[in-house]
Amino acid sequence: MNRVPAFEITDPAVSSGLIRDLAFAQVVTQGTDGFVASSVPLLLEEPEGGPWRLRGHLARSNPQAKIGDASVPALALFIGPHAYVSPSTYATQVETGKVVPTWNYVEVHVHGTMRLTDRADRTLAAVRDLTDAHEAHRADPWRVADAPDGYIDGLARGIVAFEVEVERVEAKAKLSQNKPETDRIGVIEDLAAGTGQGPEVARLMQSATFVRPQGG
Repeated sequence: MNRVPAFEITDPAVSSGLIRDLAFAQVVTQGTDGFVASSVPLLLEEPEGGPWRLRGHLARSNPQAKIGDASVPALALFIGPHAYVSPSTYATQVETGKVVPTWNYVEVHVHGTMRLTDRADRTLAAVRDLTDAHEAHRADPWRVADAPDGYIDGLARGIVAFEVEVERVEAKAKLSQNKPETDRIGVIEDLAAGTGQGPEVARLMQSATFVRPQGG
């Protein structure tokens, strides 16, 4: 990751919150045929006194599920909301004209070691825990136990669970923190009225987590 002090996230609580909110990542490893990536939902665990862990599962047909008992370096890329920023949104455009287009975005890069956990109980636990995490907000959450007897067990034979023991986390929120306040306001107003992921980027720009302290 290109580390820029104005955009770098150094608070582990903010990084873990982003990982939980984004929830879906590209997990990249290197095999005999080069780099391999899979887009998968991941669950973050933060054991007290121990390293963070990411948990997920892969189809057995996936090349990344062929590592057997090996432990391999892995990179999980969580890419958050992003949006194009037009120079026309800056007050500075009128004042000096010294502006260019850019892109605002949020991302978290998680480096660690990937290991398969190819046991039926661990695979079912990965499916159950991921499901519970994403059903929790519903008034009537669906549970793995709601499926017919034997149905989930049959499907689980086609997947394998894995864990990534986290060694390093790099996080960035490029949200115009390095711009004058008048420029930031212009970007927020433009994105909030736009389409796609623009309104979500505008919301993040207004979040107390990412607003640059006055005078900073």
